[in-house]
Amino acid sequence: MKFLSLVGNSFGCSASGERLVSAARDGDVQEAKALLEYNPRLARYSTFGVRNSPLHYSAAHGHHEIVYLLLESGVDINLRNYRGQTALMQACQHGHWEVVQTLIIFNANIYKADYLNGGTALHLAALNGHTRCIRLLLADCIPSIPNFWNVLQIDDYESIADFDQSGLREVINGTADGGTTALHMAALNGHVETVQLLLELGASVSEVTVEDGTTIDLIGFGSTPLHYAACGGNAQCCQLLIAKGASLTSRNANGSTPLMVARSWNKNGLEDILKAPPTEHLQVLPSPYLSLPLMSIVKIARECGWRTSELAPTCLDPCVVCLERKCMVAVEGCDHEFCTQCALYLCSTNSTSTTVNGPPGSIACPLCRHSIVSFVKLPDTRPLPKGTQRTTNLSLTFCSCSSDVLEDSSDMTTPFCKSQSSRGTKTPSSRSFRSLSCQKFPSFRINPSLCLGADVSSSLVPCGSSKNLRSRVARSSAPGFRRSSSDSEKRKSSWFCSLNQSVSTGSGC
Repeated sequence: MKFLSLVGNSFGCSASGERLVSAARDGDVQEAKALLEYNPRLARYSTFGVRNSPLHYSAAHGHHEIVYLLLESGVDINLRNYRGQTALMQACQHGHWEVVQTLIIFNANIYKADYLNGGTALHLAALNGHTRCIRLLLADCIPSIPNFWNVLQIDDYESIADFDQSGLREVINGTADGGTTALHMAALNGHVETVQLLLELGASVSEVTVEDGTTIDLIGFGSTPLHYAACGGNAQCCQLLIAKGASLTSRNANGSTPLMVARSWNKNGLEDILKAPPTEHLQVLPSPYLSLPLMSIVKIARECGWRTSELAPTCLDPCVVCLERKCMVAVEGCDHEFCTQCALYLCSTNSTSTTVNGPPGSIACPLCRHSIVSFVKLPDTRPLPKGTQRTTNLSLTFCSCSSDVLEDSSDMTTPFCKSQSSRGTKTPSSRSFRSLSCQKFPSFRINPSLCLGADVSSSLVPCGSSKNLRSRVARSSAPGFRRSSSDSEKRKSSWFCSLNQSVSTGSGC
């Protein structure tokens, strides 16, 4: 079992599993849907060595429809590959925000770290500057209230009910190997919008890297995010950090200040910024990615669904954005109605504030430009039914003969006959993934000596066959019968003819 956990499930059902992997990689929704309907356990398949599942491939390539399909089939959303990365990490690394949105609605774990450098999904998103993915990762941490941005500026978190400030700070300031935070990575690579959002949400400008014996820090251990920004050479990142209180005189383990780091990396354009503190206080505008209504719509999507195929009745007005689906939510304030999927898209893609006299972080209503802070459910919006449970055990087994065909041992002694009590239609087993259009063959016992040209056993003769057929079979199996090649062929031919006749006339059933 340890060997299988190392190499993955590539031994079981490898042909169908590789087809599903190819469909997940290429975005072939129809192929993936057909394979999962045939065998939902294929969702748990993983390739040899790297242990990437179809969920990893579809998330890394941004195929959010296949990700949704796999999650509905019951796959483990926090499944890891050989590096310890989950599908959420790979989606954040490549910036596929639609995949991140789907995984967050399905309650993916944002705290898991990989095995190589201890980085989480937040670190990977910050490293590559995917600000929209960062905002979706923190959907459960930022409440949908009008004055949230003002509370962030004065650190008055006690005035907000049910707000976990420590939980938000723990996520934002979480460290990977070497003590690097998401702010370190974003500042080093010059991602201004990411640095701005992290600073607004409480990222610490005084967090320093540490020497852990495994990480090589070319800037020097004990460096702050400003040291990393100076190494990256982005002036706006340095200005944002200084405006939030980053120290210009802090020294790392090498005794270098941010100015000295900039000079050592030939970032001469930062001399004026890092030489002395600014004479005037820099005013920082709210981040366009704050998106206050996101928490409210994510909660509604989890409770009532968001990828519904229910169309609006002809007598009612559909969603004004897609003109197809039924309205399920309304804007708190202007009361304009939308479907859940369009409301999610509106909150996830907003990157600018165009509202009139709206609080910072609100988004504009596409109909009246009213500021949207939160969404509410419509009175006729019902939660998802909880009657259907997803499959929990999707582990693959080695390919073997199906045990469903031979599940009733009593049929082994009555080959072609059916008892009177079993004439009703048998409901297929819940563990069977065969198509319902396939009929189960009648089970019977085959004498192994038949393969060697032995006599035909009378137990293979249908119970309802005629006496002539039985007599022919009895004569062919007499002790004085000579086994020449021609006679053997005649015997086999006569047996198959008799068998075909009994099956075609239905006398054997």
